[in-house]
Amino acid sequence: MGFRVRVSMAFTSIAILVLSALGLVAPTAATAAMAGDVLAAQRVTVYLVPGQLLKVPVNAWKILYHSTSATGTANQVSGLLLVPKAGYSGTRPIIGYAIGTHGLGDQCAPSNQMQAGTDPELALVSLLLARGWAVAVTDYEGLGTPGDHTYMAGVSQGRAVLDSIRAAARVPGSGLSAGAPVGIVGYSQGGSSAAWAAQLQPAYAPDLKLRGVAAGGVPADLRQVAENVDGTDNFGLAAAAGIGLDAAYPELRLDDYLTPEATELFDDVRDDCLSAINEKTAGRRLADLTTANVLALPAWQARLAETRIGGIAPRAPIYLFHAKGDEIIPASVGDTLRREWCAQGARVLWTKLPAPSHVLGAVGGTPLAVQWLAHRFAGLPTLSNCP
Repeated sequence: MGFRVRVSMAFTSIAILVLSALGLVAPTAATAAMAGDVLAAQRVTVYLVPGQLLKVPVNAWKILYHSTSATGTANQVSGLLLVPKAGYSGTRPIIGYAIGTHGLGDQCAPSNQMQAGTDPELALVSLLLARGWAVAVTDYEGLGTPGDHTYMAGVSQGRAVLDSIRAAARVPGSGLSAGAPVGIVGYSQGGSSAAWAAQLQPAYAPDLKLRGVAAGGVPADLRQVAENVDGTDNFGLAAAAGIGLDAAYPELRLDDYLTPEATELFDDVRDDCLSAINEKTAGRRLADLTTANVLALPAWQARLAETRIGGIAPRAPIYLFHAKGDEIIPASVGDTLRREWCAQGARVLWTKLPAPSHVLGAVGGTPLAVQWLAHRFAGLPTLSNCP
């Protein structure tokens, strides 16, 4: 990847194991110390459109950093750090931007697409940059790095977001502070990742000064979303989630339950981006591609229950938004998440947008989320409309 390696993960891991064996350091403390450490940082340029046109006026680094998988093992995740070139009065905030679904192949990673000018989400990221805020964009586990992308494994995704923020302050020359105010924004897959980051932050990253989390179009209940897209043009999302969860949790053994046709189909889409995945799987049904009701298997039920969002109340204030006409993730899923968080005492501002589709929910909701975060950084009172 052309990175300048600054830390050897293998050497560090061996040293930690030796110290742990001698009783000089606890394994959990060692993992926490490693999370967010920068392995490599390379200066790059990002563009809004292909052909090296409309260069974004930021200092940009492609980064590789330590994080933690869904099962608690150390891993390496890539991403981008974008810092506006203009000065900032006071301590510049750091935003962890959680991307929506890009696909499963490494070429789909936002750190690659934003350099090529082919990532439409950079337009939404630019709303944050225009405020003068630094933005850390994670690729998530396995997207841009070796191995399958653990798509929709929420714990892994949430940790990757939190550690991208930690890494941002550790990139040499970034000018960012580890004590900077922090915000998190995400929609769709990114909404899930942002929501998980909010739930995990108090225990996993208490060092971050998290001021607020804006999460939109959150697929809080993967089983309900899978049932909603089954047999539709968006079935590819369910297929990708099956591949991603299987990569995160090997005991799921997805391949054991695929028909020969499905095995060939799933192998074909493992290195595709979203448009190709949807094109190849449109209209398919899970029952026609599997030899058993996978969603009813005990191992799958356990992991689906584990990935369901809403069981932990975030401490940071939440801006939760959803499109009324969302054809992929029913608005009822977002409303249930709101009620569950509110019941546990979370501070949630819920907005049901009049948008008629999933994509338009991001277009309409992200500017509102940016304004809401600006109020959090300004120290304005936090409003909640919990019932």
